[in-house]
Amino acid sequence: MNAAERTRLARAVQTNCDIADARCGADTTLCIYLLQMREYFRWERGARLDAALARDEIGAWIAARESLWSSLEEAPFVALPCPGGGEAVDPFDAAAINRCLLPAGLVYGAGLAASDRPVFFLAELHSAAQRDGLAVLAAGRELARGLLAPPAALDATPHAPAIVLRREAVARWGWEKFETYALRRVAGSALHAAVEAYGFERGFYAALPRWLAEQGEAMVLHEIGEHRAGELLGESWAALRLSLPTRRGELHARAVRDQLADFTVTLPTLLDRDASASIHVWFANYDGVRELLFPSLKDAYAAWRAGDGGRTLRAAIARGRAHFAGLAGRAVELHAAGCGGAAIESLLTSPQAMLAK
Repeated sequence: MNAAERTRLARAVQTNCDIADARCGADTTLCIYLLQMREYFRWERGARLDAALARDEIGAWIAARESLWSSLEEAPFVALPCPGGGEAVDPFDAAAINRCLLPAGLVYGAGLAASDRPVFFLAELHSAAQRDGLAVLAAGRELARGLLAPPAALDATPHAPAIVLRREAVARWGWEKFETYALRRVAGSALHAAVEAYGFERGFYAALPRWLAEQGEAMVLHEIGEHRAGELLGESWAALRLSLPTRRGELHARAVRDQLADFTVTLPTLLDRDASASIHVWFANYDGVRELLFPSLKDAYAAWRAGDGGRTLRAAIARGRAHFAGLAGRAVELHAAGCGGAAIESLLTSPQAMLAK
């Protein structure tokens, strides 16, 4: 791929990122939106994560970006130019696009976040490997991206499943966790333990290589768990989620599958490796619906921190894996029997969905 082809491709991907943001960029709270815009501004300007931002400058940039989005709200996504002059490719066909791009040292990502928000990016390829029958593609410097930048994702394309890890997003996530801690220091919390384990207060950028390596690996483990959960639940799970009538049901379905993925692969592997820093980070992010469904898991984490060798935590993980596999299985059975999304949502949000002590 020559320089002109690379520039043309990056522009096309960025156009699709802008169209996706025009459609969905404001679908969040004002606080989260402004934080995302601040981070997006830093990326576009090539600024350090800890760079101070001039209020007037970022305000003008946000206004210009929102004006651009207004002009693209009704625009269709554009097909991507194929290197070498071949036919243009559907922008959601990431597997086909990566077959062209990987030999050129580039990696592309496309998919849906939260079931209905398109996400695209183009980056330089940092590394490629195989894990558990899955391609693991790590992205380096990003050449095109949108407002939302998930750190990792599973592309479950049949015959070519792949995990895509975005290292820049993993780094930004680490900075955001450190910023959160610096604003409200809670001694003894899981986040406090994670910050201490990585030595962020002694210098964020000095600690960043270790963070990237270990948290990148933890995210890959989660996506491997997602793949195994997908094999267990079958292809109907995606249709089941789309049938749920409310956002609450979608959040519970997502949490159930996340629990299954992490209790099958992520946490057992981290415990086997004695990866204490990554375990602290995992529990620093154990909140929301996942915590609601299994609140006593944090008691098992406390027992691990107190020095029981992980015995209580391993037992809790095993119970969680069995419980959430059974819950997801019952949801799949309801879907197969033709029950509507309301009945499935009622199951996933019922008291029986929670795992008591």
